[in-house]
Amino acid sequence: MRRKKLARTSRTPGRTRAIHYYQVGDRCYFVDLPGYGYAAVPEGVRRSWAPMIEGYLDSSVRLAGVLSLVDGRREPTDSDRLMIDGLALRGVPTLIVLTKADKVPRARRAPGLDDAARRLGLDPDQVVWFSALTGEGREEVLSAAEVLLEGVEA
Repeated sequence: MRRKKLARTSRTPGRTRAIHYYQVGDRCYFVDLPGYGYAAVPEGVRRSWAPMIEGYLDSSVRLAGVLSLVDGRREPTDSDRLMIDGLALRGVPTLIVLTKADKVPRARRAPGLDDAARRLGLDPDQVVWFSALTGEGREEVLSAAEVLLEGVEA
């Protein structure tokens, strides 16, 4: 999955406004849900995403887990905490992917990871750094996804 232009991206957070499915071989789908943290959208639009996201999470019988992307340069938001709490209540395995690792000095990454885990009430093993630019963290994310998929029947 090292394909450029696989998904539409934007410099403006909040451009994903629907659920997008990406088939990964014959084994699974990656599902992109609308962002909610720093999305540059009116509050009414952001609120309208909640029923869509919750509906997906509650009705997806084969949901193996969630990779939640959080901007690693910023503190987790209240929305991030609400999402993590909601996933925990549903018993959904969750990995927090701190994005933009390439924009955070190496000396600040370990403390940043520990701080994000603490603020979100997670074990530090549930949080990884990732950079789309350099590929840093790619293997960790793919490994975690593989572990999640081991528990899913074909």
